[in-house]
Parts: sequence; C-alpha cells; structure tokens
Amino acid sequence: MKPAFLHTAGAVLLPLALAGCMATTPNIDAHLGEATTDMRNAQIMNPGASRNMAVPSGLDGAAAKAGYDRYQKSFKAPEKTTNSFTIGVSQ
Repeated sequence: MKPAFLHTAGAVLLPLALAGCMATTPNIDAHLGEATTDMRNAQIMNPGASRNMAVPSGLDGAAAKAGYDRYQKSFKAPEKTTNSFTIGVSQ
C-alpha cells in the first residue's frame, strides 16, 4: 500500500476513533429526570387541591362502590367470544 493512502486513512479514522472515547455523561447527567418531572407536572390538574376543603362534586360513596365493583366483576368472567367470520348474517 502507498504511504500517502495510509496517512490519509489515519487522518480520517483517528478523529472518528477519538470521538467514540468522548464522555457524554456530564451532558446527560445535567438533565437527568427533567422529562419525567415535566410529564408529572403536566398531569397535575390542580396543584393547590390539598388546600381546598370543599366537598368534591361527583359520585356519592354508594354509587362509586357499585361502579368499582362492576368494573372488578368484568374481569372475573370473560366476554363471550363470537366467530369473527360471522358478520351478523346468521345468529
């Protein structure tokens, strides 16, 4: 091989090899957890809710329990599966 080719190849490959050894950890560590914190903060509808002592509107206890029980019961008995090839032609 020609020495000029080896010098050129070395000049091109050496910076690439050294770039693989560069540490990116400080850049990553500086922003660690920001995405999780941003998502959590975006999901908080009312951050001051703990200071509000008014009665919440919505379901009363009995209706909420009945809804929850129905939800839990839906997982005990699987739904009846139908043949996907029957498109309401014969039942």
